[in-house]
Amino acid sequence: MITSLFKKSTPLNFSLVVILILSFFSIYQIQDLVWTDSTILILQKVGILLVLLGSIFLTNFISTKNGLSKDSSYTIFFYFLFLIFFPSVLDNINLVFANFFILLALRRLLSLQSLKASKEKIFDASLWIFVAALFHFWCILYLVLVFISIIFHVSRDYRNWILPIIAFFAVGTLFALSSILFDISALEYINSSVKTSFKINYFTNNYQNGALSIYATVALFFVVSMFATLSSRLSITHSSFKKIIASFFIGVVIFLVSSNKSNDLLIFTIAPLAIMATNHIEMPQLKLKQEMVLVVLIACSFFAFFSQL
Repeated sequence: MITSLFKKSTPLNFSLVVILILSFFSIYQIQDLVWTDSTILILQKVGILLVLLGSIFLTNFISTKNGLSKDSSYTIFFYFLFLIFFPSVLDNINLVFANFFILLALRRLLSLQSLKASKEKIFDASLWIFVAALFHFWCILYLVLVFISIIFHVSRDYRNWILPIIAFFAVGTLFALSSILFDISALEYINSSVKTSFKINYFTNNYQNGALSIYATVALFFVVSMFATLSSRLSITHSSFKKIIASFFIGVVIFLVSSNKSNDLLIFTIAPLAIMATNHIEMPQLKLKQEMVLVVLIACSFFAFFSQL
């Protein structure tokens, strides 16, 4: 029944996911209404919500446009389910914006498959990654994905290897000008951002630990499924799927190395994991298995969300 509901991409399905996002976002925000007394904080909450919605539909666009999934609503639904595993991310404006810019970069890198305007796409992707790094420094690790994409498609032209450096100076110049205009200490900002920590002892309660454990188990299931079925995919999509897998693992590395560690950092793994989950559910298999996967995932995500309120 649930699989049938999201099997097609329809305005009704999109509306349903939007309503779910609005509902769960509101449930989380009403836990503390102090922000309602500040116009700036209200605008911040609205901005977070709009960027989250944009991220969901951008992920769906990336998946369908590059032939990584069928014309279904599974991707946006899985994105929603993975997002509510970590409700505190609904308040983390820096990570929400950083993730959105990473998705913009991923969109450009996947479109390199067409070999059209490759230099513009490499520059744009690098630019978005450096912009994302202003919100969370370790997003800079996604430059690895840029070079992977160059190797896959346009490695023979040496100019493609220089474009990320040009993008770095472009963003660096804008950052320097902004730091002067707004009296921001650039060196202090960079010094505080590049710190690393591999300790995973940030939990304030057992429910956060439980949410991470369940999410890790679910992620492992879909990643293993992706590896197991990759050879059966259309050969033209292999490089795109490999980029999605690489994007997921870069997100995991960002979580591991970041100093201000929290479950929120796993937001970078949500989009690639939603695409991999969509591919698993769209595989030819017994409908009962599809229903079981969805029901279990819904139960886990709802439990993780409400237990952490």
